[in-house]
Amino acid sequence: MISNDIAITPDLIAAHGLKPDEYERILELIGREPSFTELGIFSAMWNEHCSYKSSKKWLKTLPTKGPRVLQGPGENAGVVDIGDGQTVVFKMESHNHPSYIEPYQGAATGVGGILRDVFTMGARPVAAMNALRFGAPDHARTKHLVSGVVAGVGGYGNSFGVPTVGGEVEFDAAYNGNCLVNAFAAGLADADKIFLSEAKGVGLPVVYLGAKTGRDGVGGATMASAEFDETIEEKRPTVQVGDPFTEKCLLEACLELMASGAVIAIQDMGAAGLTCSAVEMGAKGDLGIDLDLDLVPVREERMTAYEMMLSESQERMLMVLAPEKKTEAEAIFRKWGLDFAVVGKTTDTLRFIVKHQGEVVADLPIKELGDEAPEYDRPWNEPVPEPMLAAADVAEPADYAAALTALVGSANGSSRRWVYEQYDTLVQGNSLATPGGDAGVIRVMDAQGNPTTKGLAFAVDVSPHYCKADPVQGGRQAVAECWRNLSAVGAEPLAATDNLNFGNPEKPEIMGQLVACIRGIGEACVALEMPIVSGNVSLYNETFGEAILPTPAIGGVGLLPDVEKRVGAAFVNDGDVVAVIGGEGTHLGQSAYLRDVVGKVEGAAPPVDLALEKKNGDFVRGLIRSGAVNACHDLSSGGLAVALAEMAISGGKGAAIELTKGDGATHARLFGEDQARYLVTFPAADADALGGKASEAGIRFARLGAVGGDDLTVKDILSISVANLRKAHENWFPRYMDDRDA
Repeated sequence: MISNDIAITPDLIAAHGLKPDEYERILELIGREPSFTELGIFSAMWNEHCSYKSSKKWLKTLPTKGPRVLQGPGENAGVVDIGDGQTVVFKMESHNHPSYIEPYQGAATGVGGILRDVFTMGARPVAAMNALRFGAPDHARTKHLVSGVVAGVGGYGNSFGVPTVGGEVEFDAAYNGNCLVNAFAAGLADADKIFLSEAKGVGLPVVYLGAKTGRDGVGGATMASAEFDETIEEKRPTVQVGDPFTEKCLLEACLELMASGAVIAIQDMGAAGLTCSAVEMGAKGDLGIDLDLDLVPVREERMTAYEMMLSESQERMLMVLAPEKKTEAEAIFRKWGLDFAVVGKTTDTLRFIVKHQGEVVADLPIKELGDEAPEYDRPWNEPVPEPMLAAADVAEPADYAAALTALVGSANGSSRRWVYEQYDTLVQGNSLATPGGDAGVIRVMDAQGNPTTKGLAFAVDVSPHYCKADPVQGGRQAVAECWRNLSAVGAEPLAATDNLNFGNPEKPEIMGQLVACIRGIGEACVALEMPIVSGNVSLYNETFGEAILPTPAIGGVGLLPDVEKRVGAAFVNDGDVVAVIGGEGTHLGQSAYLRDVVGKVEGAAPPVDLALEKKNGDFVRGLIRSGAVNACHDLSSGGLAVALAEMAISGGKGAAIELTKGDGATHARLFGEDQARYLVTFPAADADALGGKASEAGIRFARLGAVGGDDLTVKDILSISVANLRKAHENWFPRYMDDRDA
């Protein structure tokens, strides 16, 4: 007999994010009315955040396998071979809705959750990134969100002790009602010591590990699967509260526990907490799970079964334990000051049975809850790309120097130093390239903690305006730019994780954006040999029906066999030749110049030639690894002019540039955002040899000028001091955050 003392009404069903037809399916599956606790369990497992019910059909089309991929999507994180018996374990995940409601804790627990996803696999976290998007700078809530989110990311990551090596921060009015907080983490693990979540064996103990359960975060996953409206403040209790110091203890205890041989399966308690972790472990292993909530460690009195099952209290794990190791395992967790409690067992019933105070409060079919949740083929409209915009139809600037200064000093073009200096970028002592360049780089340590010659590079990218103008090209470009950023430091791109942020998938135009972006991402991942090994989908990012820009963020990981053979984006030596690899700038549609100088958002996204991306990137990587170039920077937002300015600012050196003769308009050649392009610098004595090598490879290679002096000069077009460029570039963010009246 199922205990049920709360009437299940249509309003209660709707409040749990379940549609009437979904509730009817529940009735068919269990043959009766669910208890209140069971209703909560179904709502947690069948919401968008946990089940991927709107996106699963399309996610299956992405390439997920490759010669280095050891574990693709479906586990807590992806696993990729980096040689010598080592792997890199990584994933990116969103915490958008909680961060808008309560920015500090929302961002902090986003970092905590993604770190747990990594060390649940047996990996020690070694790097973190984040991709943040906020509303217009002058929106009333934006500064509050920036301040809270950045403090939350830093507060958790710094205390835990993982370096933040890269990321993005952008502003746009489309995010006024929904900020985006996408957190990435990567860790190192031995290839033969990867831990999975699939439960194995009947009658084995199910063990609760970590911090105690409280009422924070109850219903968080369901909240994250709905639009915002005037009830937003009522959702504040659904935001979790994090403790990074407990998480650090949990990391050490888990890694010690794994080394003991006690772990058969382990799962992070993330979204939907105890419910999701238990159901996923059982369903994956074709086993049932019995839980006794009276044995769950709690920190609040009189917690109900519903609250315990749906709590998203942080720093918790669930494990299937080798019984003979119980005493040893418990001693490890007690040593670290953490809870260890046997709360259930595995069964052969394929049922999820939950007891509380001597009564059965849930008795449900575990497969239907877990890997057989609803899967929708929602109606979608094929997006119509914006028409091409001719350069001649875009106004040239009256003053090119002023235009360039405006771009490097704009909300989206300025330095993010104010942000990343609040993060610990050097903890662990292996960071070699910190935020501000094309990709973050760390040195890889071996299992004994000794330095190796290998390095890992990390980058995260997406251009949402491209995705809105043409979702297929935008999806392609997100992957291509991430691939370029890894290649620009000399790394071989290995694999990627995606974080697909969109509006309401029940609207055919939004669903069309998702479908088309995934198509573009898949095409690029195949062409560039960078499979998707993990990821997250965040939908319903809408407030009062206004959706965010389609924002499919791509986080990539690359390998440097010899970490000393890497380059940065800064000008290095006076007299070095500056050259561009790739075509001339021609494309101003959806560009930063058009948006931030001309004041328009229109035109097609730049087309992405994936074969050319691969060809040019492989050539550039070869140059870097041979030691032929001493600086490299990919061309993206702001085109050639902004790339030159960023290299000059980073290196503290000017350059004298002369545009090659061409048919294109000057402003398009300087600010056009055509793809598959890099700037490189090298000694003048090597210019002819490098030019010949490019010619043999069929690569367009054009000398532009030389490094030197205190000014960035483009002959007959502009001249501006590097000092003034740096002032504009560095001042926007601190001035914005310090202006309390803004």
